[in-house]
Amino acid sequence: MPRGRLWLLVALGAVLFGILCGLGTWQVERLHWKETLLANIDARMHAAPTTLAGIAAIYDDSGDIDYWPVTVSGRFLHEDERYFLATRDGEPGWDVYTPLLLDDSHAVFVNRGFVPDALRDPARRPEGQVEGDVTVTGLARSVPHEKANMFVPDNAPEKNQFFWRSLSDMEKGLHLSPTVHIEPFFIDAGQGAAPGGYPIGGATIVDIPNNHLQYAITWFGLAAVLLVMIGALLIQQWRR
Repeated sequence: MPRGRLWLLVALGAVLFGILCGLGTWQVERLHWKETLLANIDARMHAAPTTLAGIAAIYDDSGDIDYWPVTVSGRFLHEDERYFLATRDGEPGWDVYTPLLLDDSHAVFVNRGFVPDALRDPARRPEGQVEGDVTVTGLARSVPHEKANMFVPDNAPEKNQFFWRSLSDMEKGLHLSPTVHIEPFFIDAGQGAAPGGYPIGGATIVDIPNNHLQYAITWFGLAAVLLVMIGALLIQQWRR
């Protein structure tokens, strides 16, 4: 092989080696970030529940209220249930979001949990339509600003069918005074079922992928293979 071509290949290999090592280092940094994130979420979920005022203060300060435990009291407005397409253990159904009227001027949507499709009609689960004052402990969840991706269908408030948590869509048609303020976050009710068995609470699933170690190994592995190939090429040319 001509010496000029050899050194061109070595130079290109060195550049590619640097890129691969850079990608591997970036994935290691992402790994540390993801581990910290997951540890923070776990610590939050096991913290003592705060009040709605506490969640509101966190929201006003940083907006980062996801997975904070919270306890609230109020009265469910069952006539304003909202149904979100969901599955549980492979069974199709709906997550039931119900406004909880906290006082005369504040309300918050509570994800009470899952009901199978056959029990979407509340008349089929009357025991679960708890009346009067209740206390709910769950996890605060933020309101998404947009769909997760382009394949998520549009909500159909007129049919009470929802596919993503648009608060503005959920507020349409509420039987509430215009003076009632809807809190700009949700609460996922904790584990356990309502009287009669439905809805089933505990809808929160923390499923944040953490594959950065595998990615780092892949990039560093490719860098090592490239280094061996460059070394083999140089040795071959040297022996000639």
